[in-house]
Amino acid sequence: MSHHKLRSKRGFTLIETMIAITVLGVGLLAMAALIAKAAVTSSSSRYMSTQSLLASEKLDDLNRLSSSDPDIAVTSGGTAGNLTSDSSQTVTVGATNYPVDYFDQVLISNGNGAITETLTSSNASGTVYTTITHSPDGQVLQTQSNTAPASSADTLLFNRRWVIEQDVPVVGVRRITVLVTVQAQPPAAPFQMSMVRP
Repeated sequence: MSHHKLRSKRGFTLIETMIAITVLGVGLLAMAALIAKAAVTSSSSRYMSTQSLLASEKLDDLNRLSSSDPDIAVTSGGTAGNLTSDSSQTVTVGATNYPVDYFDQVLISNGNGAITETLTSSNASGTVYTTITHSPDGQVLQTQSNTAPASSADTLLFNRRWVIEQDVPVVGVRRITVLVTVQAQPPAAPFQMSMVRP
């Protein structure tokens, strides 16, 4: 009888310990999956908010131009630009032809508390890199160069493309649509925004 009492007071058996470890392991795996999903969702949200900001910025830039500016003029076929590929066209305003790009690239990095935005565009002399640095103290510094800036591990590359449609949705206005994509892993959904102006 005393042998039976001693046996019942020995503690956990090996089977009970294995079951407890299995339950703990399943719980930890579920937590790890939840944390991974939250990280992906956080990155996706960051990309979408930046894409929205870049699309809005481009629409504001194009909206500031006069209606006779070559960058928003539509001279052939009622449409200028392309959302599916980088597009350049020669636009005629008056008697003058102007080469116009309907795309650019934006590099954004966040280092030392400053946000650096580099716009890539082209002109008659080649590729131009315009870098705008926003410091934490509110200072804004803009530089231009013909050589690409060095990128860091936190640099994100955004591609912007836009299309200008004459007399859409009604006669006498232009609809401008901007599409922003980010080159990131995992891939993020593109973001598109439009506006109508005279």
